[in-house]
Amino acid sequence: MGIFSRRRKPAADTGGLGETLIALRLDSGDLAPSGSTLVVFNAAGHARRLAAGKVACDQGETAFCFDPGPYTVDLIPFASAPEWGLRMRFVVDAANPRVSQQRFDLFLYSETAGRLALADFAASAELALQAELAQGALDLPPCTSVEEWHAFRAGLNQLMYMRYGVTVDDCVPVDLGEQIDYATTLQARARQAAATILPPSVPVAELRQSELRTPQASTSQQASTAQQDARALRRLFLELPPLSSELSLLTLPDGAFPQHQALLLRLRMAALNVNTMPALAWAAPDQPLPAEDQTRRSVQALVAQDALDEAWALLARLQLAGQEQWPALLDEADRICSNMETGLSLRRLAQPPRTEPSL
Repeated sequence: MGIFSRRRKPAADTGGLGETLIALRLDSGDLAPSGSTLVVFNAAGHARRLAAGKVACDQGETAFCFDPGPYTVDLIPFASAPEWGLRMRFVVDAANPRVSQQRFDLFLYSETAGRLALADFAASAELALQAELAQGALDLPPCTSVEEWHAFRAGLNQLMYMRYGVTVDDCVPVDLGEQIDYATTLQARARQAAATILPPSVPVAELRQSELRTPQASTSQQASTAQQDARALRRLFLELPPLSSELSLLTLPDGAFPQHQALLLRLRMAALNVNTMPALAWAAPDQPLPAEDQTRRSVQALVAQDALDEAWALLARLQLAGQEQWPALLDEADRICSNMETGLSLRRLAQPPRTEPSL
């Protein structure tokens, strides 16, 4: 008689959850730690939150667990002044019964690849904050007054909630000078500047492509390009409908209705464009696309993804805007939509568009 042994799948490593790890993916049969929250997504991406315990997933479902925190991260608002930072404490809120989908759940399903480390979240939040300050959407001047600080905090709170679904509990300035390796920082800046120096006429999409351009694409690079393209299109597919829904709930000032409706229509058409996007690797049936053109297509998907991030940040501003601020913000929305539409349009093309030679 033979002896058979049944190998059990090793349990998920939940060490660091609530400290260095915010969330991680679990499989059916795993145990969500006490104090955490379980989020189960069905095949359509709709989520339901459950109490911590043993995971039971149906066919096609995906489960995550997260610890609500609180968490503390140090952010550098201005890249040119790494010694000056903000210490931000945040939490993941309990489910809001007034919304059909929690923003943090969408972020978890759309942007994480199985584990959401605190350091990765901090890096993403820092980039979002720096972008808003660079564009003038948030203002944090030297010798900030109490009124200016409150205005900045309101904008930061709304940005973090709309972009990631977390609530800022506290935020204070801190001196990070002792933690900064200035030599390494300057060397990294020099390398980045040397890699991205292009003529002033080069568009953003080509700047993106210059970061990926190599003399000869290898198999691993092609796989990376395909993964990058798939992630960007997946985010657009998942996030454009809820973004449109949030925009449709805004309280409009007088005279903004026509532009608001046009904005919603453009976002819905962008979602339709994503839903019917051709495959990256094929120019036509039975006609494979060269690696260089695949890279170009992937870059355009990233351009549209960048516009999506800007749209979430713009939504946060619109929710706090007074009537006098709406015209400028609607102009900004037009620019963001144009970038997204251009990226998606060029992503569909198998060959780069022809351009007339400059005289």
